[in-house]
Amino acid sequence: EEQSKCIRIKQHIDKCRKVQTKPKSFSCDDCGKRFGRKSNLNRHMSVHTGQKPFACEFFHAGQKPLACELCGQEFKEKTDLNEHMRVHTGQKPFACELCGHLFNSKAYLNRHLRVHTGQKPFACELCGHLFNSKAYLNRHLRVHTGQKPFSCKVCWKSFSGKWDLTRHIRTHTGEKPFGCETCCKYFSQNSDLTKHIRTHTGEKPFRCGTCCKYFSQKTHLTKHIRIHTGEKPYPCKTCGKYFISNSDLTKHIRTHTGEKPYPCKTCGKSFNHSSHLSKHMRTHTGEKPFKYTGRSQG
Repeated sequence: EEQSKCIRIKQHIDKCRKVQTKPKSFSCDDCGKRFGRKSNLNRHMSVHTGQKPFACEFFHAGQKPLACELCGQEFKEKTDLNEHMRVHTGQKPFACELCGHLFNSKAYLNRHLRVHTGQKPFACELCGHLFNSKAYLNRHLRVHTGQKPFSCKVCWKSFSGKWDLTRHIRTHTGEKPFGCETCCKYFSQNSDLTKHIRTHTGEKPFRCGTCCKYFSQKTHLTKHIRIHTGEKPYPCKTCGKYFISNSDLTKHIRTHTGEKPYPCKTCGKSFNHSSHLSKHMRTHTGEKPFKYTGRSQG
């Protein structure tokens, strides 16, 4: 029996060696990693989708998954945990050779490269919308199905995307893992940190193709473009008035509801716009930002 076992092991090793010499003709559309077998590619795809359809019934029973000591998120593989830790450390070892943008994983870099190439190989069969990654397509499909498979264990609110849940959880924990190296201000989202950094650098990477004006945020550019097009996609259900942005609509709705969500911490008076609160605060501080210099003498 021992000899038979040795023969089986030798056959298995020889088989593995043959597999290693085969060309890796199956590539992952999300991260570019290549595989010699279709089955190995399919198994790898669960890394991106999060799908875990197979439970081990014999080995490693009761084995605890690898958990992040900072946020508690669990992982099956040590490599996945190490990659996740870069979210907390801010380490981004993968650089785009075209624009210099840095990423914490090879998969995110490969997905980003499609921004430059314009490649969007993943199409929604329901509405035809195109996406540059399978993950974005899967998240979009939930718009049609209404599926929200990710639930918060604190308040049980549900979300369509795992990242949306992670971001929401920080409203409970108060975690702000993304820090600005210039002023040490911290943020709960990396995207908020990126926007904030531009207040220091003055960078305005978003350009209007009509008037060549530049903006620090894409949402600001989108709102600006509607000035040229006249588009006003946000209607008020009370009076039928239309607005170019959701934020403008929200401000307008307060004229109907009387809501004043900006209170003065000094005297308790409330305002319906943050700008009105800022103006009011100067009555307490005595600040006069607009100094009258008098009429110029001709």
